[in-house]
Amino acid sequence: MGSKRMSIRQSSPWHSVLLALAVVLSPACAAGPDPDLQAQVFAAERAFARTMAERDLDGFASHLSDEATFVEGQTLRGKEEVIAGWARFFEGDAPPFSWEPDQVEVLPSGTLALSTGLVRDPQGKAIGRFNSIWRQEAPGVWKVVFDKGSPLEPNDG
Repeated sequence: MGSKRMSIRQSSPWHSVLLALAVVLSPACAAGPDPDLQAQVFAAERAFARTMAERDLDGFASHLSDEATFVEGQTLRGKEEVIAGWARFFEGDAPPFSWEPDQVEVLPSGTLALSTGLVRDPQGKAIGRFNSIWRQEAPGVWKVVFDKGSPLEPNDG
C-alpha cells in the first residue's frame, strides 16, 4: 500500500511559492503603521477640522475627494453633494460642532487611512465620534473618501 502522505519535496511547486511569499510579506504586514504617513493623516484631519472653526467652506471642500461619500441620515455621494449638504454647518459666526482625531491607522500600502475622534458641541461636550477614510491621491495629498459619524461609546468622553 502506498502512503498518502506527501513530503515537502514532493508537494506542489505552489507550496514553495506561497511559503516564499509568506516569508517576504509577513514583515510588512506585521510592521506597525508608517509614522510619517500617520502624521500626514493626523495633520490633514486637523486641517479639515480647522475649516469648520474658521467657517471656511471652500477649505472644507479642498479636503474632499471627488468621490467623497458621507453617511448621515441620508447618504451624500460625490464632492458637490457633500458640500451642498454640509453648507448649513458653515452658516453663522459660531461652528455648531468641532472634532479632533484621537486615532489614525494607515494601511501598509500607504493608500488608505482611517481617522477617528470625538465630535464636540460648542460647549465642548462630547456628542459623537467621527470615522473618516482618507485616500492618498498624490504623494502627501490625503482626501476624505468616506465619512460617517457614530454614537459615543461608553469609554468616550
